[in-house]
Amino acid sequence: MTFQKSILNSAQQRWLLLLITGLAAVALVAVACGGDSEESGGAAPTNDRSSAADQPSDDDEDRYAELSGEIRIDGSSTVFPIAEAMAEEFGHVSDVRVNVAFSGTGGGFEKFCRGETQISNASRPIKDGEVEACAENGIDDIVEIQVAIDALTVMIHPDNDFAQCMTVGELNQAFRADGAEKWSDLRAEWPDDDIIAYYPGADSGTFDYFNEAIIEAFEGSTHRGDGTPSEDDNILALGIGRDKNAIGYFGFAYFLEAGQSLQAVSVDGGNGCVAPSFEAALAGEYTPLSRPLFVYTRASLLSERPELAGFMRFFLESTDVIVPEVGYVTMPADLLAEQFAKIAAHAN
Repeated sequence: MTFQKSILNSAQQRWLLLLITGLAAVALVAVACGGDSEESGGAAPTNDRSSAADQPSDDDEDRYAELSGEIRIDGSSTVFPIAEAMAEEFGHVSDVRVNVAFSGTGGGFEKFCRGETQISNASRPIKDGEVEACAENGIDDIVEIQVAIDALTVMIHPDNDFAQCMTVGELNQAFRADGAEKWSDLRAEWPDDDIIAYYPGADSGTFDYFNEAIIEAFEGSTHRGDGTPSEDDNILALGIGRDKNAIGYFGFAYFLEAGQSLQAVSVDGGNGCVAPSFEAALAGEYTPLSRPLFVYTRASLLSERPELAGFMRFFLESTDVIVPEVGYVTMPADLLAEQFAKIAAHAN
């Protein structure tokens, strides 16, 4: 896999161990109780897995072993590490070749709507214009499947000893056109040095999400264009790590991979400084930069191509292990069950 467990620090490893242990305990209770449950009608989500039917079985493994073919995936660079890891693991239990690329969420939807890919990774929901573009090409059976939660992370150079926490307003000023030019424009006590901005390219869903949550949250604001944009988050990480006055943003997994070369900024969304973390994103405390991550496919493909339906089921079955392994947050049980239901509604 592109990302290894070694990228997680000891606290995150303990969190993951506790999560897996808790899930195992819940599974035992579910079996003892017969595994039946009713919809909670809006109860608070949990990370417990309440149905053994959602877990891999020997029959599933046999079914995967008989699958073959090819699946093409493109889209979000943020979702790319998850999809790449899933593709690699699926290759161990099937003969399906899954090719994963990234051209940004917008670029991925363009290929998907032209019928060039079967799955499109996205770090934001599909836009109405993209749905219309798909429909013009006869693709009118789009299925949205959420696969994880991300904590979009603002980063600075590790030697930056003043901007460890920023308000949403300060982030807006740092990244808006005609906003702050120097760090001292944000706070008088900060250095009188130029702000060097790094950010995803305009085709990125991460750019779209940040623009909506931070820039457009203030009327009349537009995103600055005088920084360094890139669709490749690794390039952004390198740039921020080389300049003491740099600031940038991208997905949480890429921050974890960068290790000590970058420093995460805590965000004050109105209730004090909150650092990006697994726990804060899952609890809804890291606002407004925690967000859902998606993959999109087609109902007709789920029903007509068993290798694609099998891959999507395997994808969801594997989220508890692979999603935190590559640096993202797993979904609550009720939300995960909804995604399984979407696949079951179309797959044979």
